[in-house]
Amino acid sequence: MIRTRLVPLVLLVPVLALAAQTPKPSDTLPPGKNPHLGNAASLKGGLALYRVRCGDCHGLDARGYRGPDLTAVLGGMPDERLFQTIRKGVPGSEMQPSTVPDDDVLMIIAYLRNMNAGAPPEKPIGNVDNGSQLFAAQCASCHRVGDTGGRLGPDLSRVGSARSREALTREIRTPSAWMPPGYESVTLVTRDGQKIRGVKKNEDVFSIQTMDMRERIQGYLKADLQQVIFEKTSVMPEYGPERLSQGDLNDLIGYLSTLRGSATR
Repeated sequence: MIRTRLVPLVLLVPVLALAAQTPKPSDTLPPGKNPHLGNAASLKGGLALYRVRCGDCHGLDARGYRGPDLTAVLGGMPDERLFQTIRKGVPGSEMQPSTVPDDDVLMIIAYLRNMNAGAPPEKPIGNVDNGSQLFAAQCASCHRVGDTGGRLGPDLSRVGSARSREALTREIRTPSAWMPPGYESVTLVTRDGQKIRGVKKNEDVFSIQTMDMRERIQGYLKADLQQVIFEKTSVMPEYGPERLSQGDLNDLIGYLSTLRGSATR
């Protein structure tokens, strides 16, 4: 009986010791100069951390994919703000808060600073007024900006700060290459053969909720459906050069780049 009672206490001691040694992540930049700046080994470690934690959204070259082009935005961003952005994430975007150790964040910052050395600032492109008109004519039926527009596609009120130009170009030209969560295309086939196409909003083992092409949110029991087809083609059509010229694309992206939440036009 004595041995049995002592075993949990013996196992608990190393766990408590490890917890005491593990520093709690900071909400603000630790004081002092970043020790990883200019350190070759640290830059290599920062590269590995960046690729694992950041590359999927910002691109392996940091020039943006689903997230902004970091080489263009880091020039005017102090380390304190960059640290807090990595730690706390960006509300309303796909960038979630991070609990990685402070040292890992500092290595990522050092790597980005090294990569961003000498990067030219991003220059405005396109005719913003024409881009605004193009958006109203071809995009606003599915996408909202502020209080105006449709809901079938993502809200674009702050897309200018959440997407790089490269990402916007890919998502306009080839929207099926990546469909954001909550907007994946789905077709439901009812028992009588009716097909209902829309975007998936929620799903569990027994049911699925969708928004159809008329923006109606509807829920279905899977047992009442003949088939659930997860489409590989987005409900958003492709805007190739024959449908949207390169000049008009530049104007549209120029307008989208101005959409930054409260500062939207």
